Amino acid sequence: MDAATRCRPARVTPPAQSLNNSLLAAPAEHGRGPSSILPARRRPDGYVQPEDIVQQSRAVRSLTSRPYAINLFAPQPAVAPADPGPTLAILERFHAALGLPPPVIPATAMPDFAKQVEAVLDAAPTVFSFTFGIPPAPVLEAFRSRGILVVGTATNVREAQALEAAGVDAIVAQGSEAGGHRGSFGGSFDAGMVGTMALVPQMVDAVRVPVIASGGIMDGRGIAAARMLGAAAVQLGTAFLRCQESSAAAAHKALLREARDESSRITRAFSGRPARAIPNELTATLEEAGAILPFPQQHGATRTLRAAASKQNDTRFMALWAGQGIGLSREGSAADLVRALVAETDAALSAVRG
Repeated sequence: MDAATRCRPARVTPPAQSLNNSLLAAPAEHGRGPSSILPARRRPDGYVQPEDIVQQSRAVRSLTSRPYAINLFAPQPAVAPADPGPTLAILERFHAALGLPPPVIPATAMPDFAKQVEAVLDAAPTVFSFTFGIPPAPVLEAFRSRGILVVGTATNVREAQALEAAGVDAIVAQGSEAGGHRGSFGGSFDAGMVGTMALVPQMVDAVRVPVIASGGIMDGRGIAAARMLGAAAVQLGTAFLRCQESSAAAAHKALLREARDESSRITRAFSGRPARAIPNELTATLEEAGAILPFPQQHGATRTLRAAASKQNDTRFMALWAGQGIGLSREGSAADLVRALVAETDAALSAVRG
């Protein structure tokens, strides 16, 4: 079975890995819609650890026999750390407001990628996907040799062509509307701020592997539009943030309920990498002071505060991930949303065909 055949019409990939994915997997799968493709969930105070991958893969498999995926951040080139003093001074005030000790940047802010890969290979998901770049060739070959589909993320045509040259089976076209971290890696960040409507058809024309549309897709109209532009599948994240199974904080969901197309914007304040979220006191203060460290140093500096804010339901300091389609978000179960998306897509495509 080739990659085009095995790429289902829809994927569920939450922004910044902010859903309780093992709980989301089964309801979404049993909604009789397309297979959900899920990322490994991160810890509240950092990114997914190898042991988390093992545990959550078992949880997903205990709930469904349908295909699923594990998504990781590709390893990044080493960046010289910056002086953390100004950033930590601001964060210390915010820590005090939540009753936390002064912030400390850990020596290692990111998990060991090689150990993550070992855990994913042991879990043997249907799909291994990645963002922020391209993993080393031996890593990709290890997955291909085991029959695991390999999917990369691109924010422009040049990145897509690099992924195709690396041998991926499919490419996620991440439009600028998407919530959470930007997957840009091939040049300047601005070069990757291409909208989904413009990005998908150009990428489809430029590569031979299936393209998965992502960014601003919230309902059947968006799915139908992406399919007509040539996408083999679509990826939805923000659309699922208000679902019952989402582990987004209650206050975050409440903000999403009132959010509109202009509510989110790009910030580096949370991790040092560009990401789309709803602004709050944390982003405004750090940006105004220019107190933003390189990735992953900034992530290490802010992660304890963000985790505590989520637990305390305090939107001033949590990462309020959201894409530009948030005004179309809905409440309810993941299964009901998947069923609605399938019905809406069928109706939209039928209307076009006349």
